[in-house]
Amino acid sequence: MSIQSIKTLGQLKEAGWKSKSIKDELRDNLIDNIKNDVVTFKGIHGYENTVIPELERAILSKHNINLLGLRGQAKTRLARLMTQLLDEYIPFIGGSEIHDDPLNPLSRKAKQLIEEHGDNTPIEWLHRDERFYEKLATPDVTVADLIGDIDPIKAANLKLSYADDRVIHYGMIPRANRCIFVINELPDLQARIQVALFNILQEGDIQIRGFKLRLQLDMQFVFTANPEDYTNRGSIVTPLKDRIGSQILTHYPKSIEIAKTITQQEASNDDRLKNHIHVPELAKDLLEQISFTARESEYVDEKSGVSARMSITAYENLLSTAERRSLMSGEKTTTIRYSDFLGVIPSITGKIELVYEGEQEGAAFVAQELIAQATKTLFPIYFPEIKKLTKADEQTPYDTLVQWFFDNNGIELLDELSNEEYEHLLNEVTPLEDLINEYQPDVASEDKFFLKEFLLWSLVEFDKLSKHRFKEGYQINDLYSSYLKGL
Repeated sequence: MSIQSIKTLGQLKEAGWKSKSIKDELRDNLIDNIKNDVVTFKGIHGYENTVIPELERAILSKHNINLLGLRGQAKTRLARLMTQLLDEYIPFIGGSEIHDDPLNPLSRKAKQLIEEHGDNTPIEWLHRDERFYEKLATPDVTVADLIGDIDPIKAANLKLSYADDRVIHYGMIPRANRCIFVINELPDLQARIQVALFNILQEGDIQIRGFKLRLQLDMQFVFTANPEDYTNRGSIVTPLKDRIGSQILTHYPKSIEIAKTITQQEASNDDRLKNHIHVPELAKDLLEQISFTARESEYVDEKSGVSARMSITAYENLLSTAERRSLMSGEKTTTIRYSDFLGVIPSITGKIELVYEGEQEGAAFVAQELIAQATKTLFPIYFPEIKKLTKADEQTPYDTLVQWFFDNNGIELLDELSNEEYEHLLNEVTPLEDLINEYQPDVASEDKFFLKEFLLWSLVEFDKLSKHRFKEGYQINDLYSSYLKGL
């Protein structure tokens, strides 16, 4: 018999149902997962040896948890995934505002229902997906929002005085009884509101407008906080921190491979990838390297952090840049080009907080600088390093390529070139093919043209070639051509 077919308290008792606290649910189901080698936090990458073991230890300890980290570090997602550790369904007394346990009721209404109906008391079932409550801490949050208040309309309808506890309207926290309750950005919550949480965390009782209710609320609290908030907007009051069992530090991906996995996972539903846009592996690496570079940039506020969402939205913009180009040229398929990275600049400028020097330079300049620095970082992985200083007669692998630009007055890379025009243009620069054959002979044919353009732009960033932006695209020349033409 399905448990959802149980409709009364008597049937529940006959079925041998036993009450269990939410923290015991989480603990017992986590133990089963660990024993059976089941992954609990699916879709979370890079935390396997750091955050997740600490989170599992906190759950085993039955602690309330504070996830502390910069923006875009999957704090809220971790909290939401904790619902997968709950039992699929739990019973509660039908009509209860606070999901009263049928075998251990808390509210006056639930106790009255059992007193009146006995074993015929109606039972309803709550799915684990409905046992997640979330509140963003903002300065306008009140105690009434979280804990509750007197409801004058209820008092009037029931013809009760304000001295009767039946006039109470429960807030979000009592209504989240037997559920996971998340308060995001806890330091933004005013100190006096944080104080209202003390007894709920420690003693289990709440006070509403003079009513002291001994409600042993059964809850799993998860808080999230950003270290930046401690100095900019507020802090977690010390007595509240003392009542939170475990504080877990989150972090950004440690490697480009992990970052790529996250971005690809978030973009996996984009049909453009399957249908007509090819993304070279180097383009994916470059996209992630931009975020890594931003986190170390002198222009970017490191205390604010650079969210993983920047890579995700930049990736989406990268695809859209290629998609728009193919739509304009009427082509069904296309490949990401290095010049398409100009289309990700709006995703970067909206996701980074600049220090004073960055503000002086401007967000667009900083974004282009991040792309340039990311390019220079990846270049030595694919081609011989370009030294800053060389002897006058010293030969480099790039001399032939630089000479080609000197002899041929450069090339014009237009933004909207068709695939055929683009490939023909790069094939004309014959030294590019020689360099790729020598240093990247195993590159996939569909990735070769991206690598050619990457090589050109890298030489620009290392001051071996020059670039000039005009309305329809870029002109790449010998380093001194623009100077000589001006003489």
